[in-house]
Parts: sequence; C-alpha cells; structure tokens
Amino acid sequence: MLIRAGYEIAIECQQETPLMALLSVHPSRAQDLRTPAVIYSSGRYPLVGTLDDFGNLRTRTIAPAGILKLWTNFVIEDSGLPDAVDPWAPEVPVAQLPDEAMGFLLGSRYCETDKLSPLAWSLFGNTPRGYQRVQAIVDYVHRRLTFGYQFARSTRTALEGHEERVGVCRDFAHLAVALCRCMNIPARYATGYLGDIGVPAVPAPMDFSAWFEVYLGGRWFTFDARHNTPRIGRIVMARGRDAADCAITTSFGDSRLVQFKIVTDEIHSISSAA
Repeated sequence: MLIRAGYEIAIECQQETPLMALLSVHPSRAQDLRTPAVIYSSGRYPLVGTLDDFGNLRTRTIAPAGILKLWTNFVIEDSGLPDAVDPWAPEVPVAQLPDEAMGFLLGSRYCETDKLSPLAWSLFGNTPRGYQRVQAIVDYVHRRLTFGYQFARSTRTALEGHEERVGVCRDFAHLAVALCRCMNIPARYATGYLGDIGVPAVPAPMDFSAWFEVYLGGRWFTFDARHNTPRIGRIVMARGRDAADCAITTSFGDSRLVQFKIVTDEIHSISSAA
C-alpha cells in the first residue's frame, strides 16, 4: 500500500523566535519512504535536523518576525495490515525489562501515576495479566472519555481527563498510558499520521493523531484508546513519555498557529501523488 502524506503549517511570530519541531517521519520508518520527506521552509534560516533523547528526528530553526511556513509532501509504503494483536502476549516482570522500557514505567508531565495508582489497581488488579489487561484499560478509557475537538486543552492531564470525562486523542492516550504504568506495564506516547484508510471517512479536517505503545512479550504493541480498534496506515513521527516530549512545534517566544493542513491518503502509484 502507498500513502501520500504531508502538511502545510504556518506560524506567526512578533519577532525572531527560536523554534523546534517534530514534524519528520520517525527514523524507524525511513526505509519505507518512496519519495524524500523533505521539510521546506519560507524562512531565511536553515532547518537543522538532529535526533532527540527518544530517537525522534528533531528540526530546529529561527522563525522570522511575521509568518513562517513549513511544508512537506511524500509517499510512503505501508504493509496495509492493521495494528498487530496478540491476546496472549505476556507482561514482562519489571526486573526483566530492558533499559529502553524502564523509563516508560515512570510518571511524567501529563501522566500522574502517583495520583492514579489506587484507581488503576482497584479497576484492573484482578484482570488477566498481559495484553488482555492492557485491552481492559483501553476499553475503560474508550468508554470513560467523550471525544470532541471542542474539548481540546493543551494543559489537561490524565487525571483531569479522567475526572472531566472529555478530551481529544492525546487525552485518551495520556489516561491509558498512565493507567498502564500504574500496573507496571511500560507505555509510551506516540504521534503521527492516521488517515481514514479502511474505515468510513470522517467529515472533519484531517489532523495528526495520538496513540500509545506498550511493551509486552519482548516487543512494543500499538493501542489506540480513542478508536479502540486496530487501524491501517499509521505513520509515526515521534514517541516519548507524553505529549510534552512529542509536541509538533515548540516556540521559545510568543507565536500563533495560523495555518494547519494535513493530508493522508491512500494512492495507487507514486505518479498519482501530485
């Protein structure tokens, strides 16, 4: 399967402002790119790419006073298979976890494990361990929260989402991540492209999406508490402890998002990508 993806983003700043972005396809998917995923900029300062502490491809630049436009358009090959499911994948005892997973057991900016731990153990302490426990958590979050773009708030934490019972995809992911960590299951936040491939199209404008991954049976599995069904065509851009590590853009000064257009479509050939 071929997927055409990309974005057009414009940010307005009152003065020259350092900017950091996580807008590149994650290095783990680099071998799947069929056309270059080059980021273009309207600014006069170069775009400098480095890897951050979580292995994401980070872009740094200086936004000018006025409007900075960033855009890309690329084709990537995907297996066309839905997210992997293994109901018998076991939990890995904490003492046997690899170093790469240990940090994803800890509380973080948006995932207050200390405050949610009593709730988590009361709800899931008697559920079957492993994949089925994670699925029970996903089912709970999916039922607990009501999705709506009008509910978006960048400061909402997992506990606040649980109490307010509303949110967007990041809030679903944060609550599920926090509950998994409370149960000693490593969980990490992920963000990227997720188009309406294999499902009925949603009339709302396309957006980036957030989901999460858990470490079970020696590998990472993808879960999505908002949709609560395996999906086709995820293109990960960034992974981290929570949304604080995976912000699409971070400006070190006053800024305002003035344009935001995302494209994620299945195509039949590279020639049809234009």
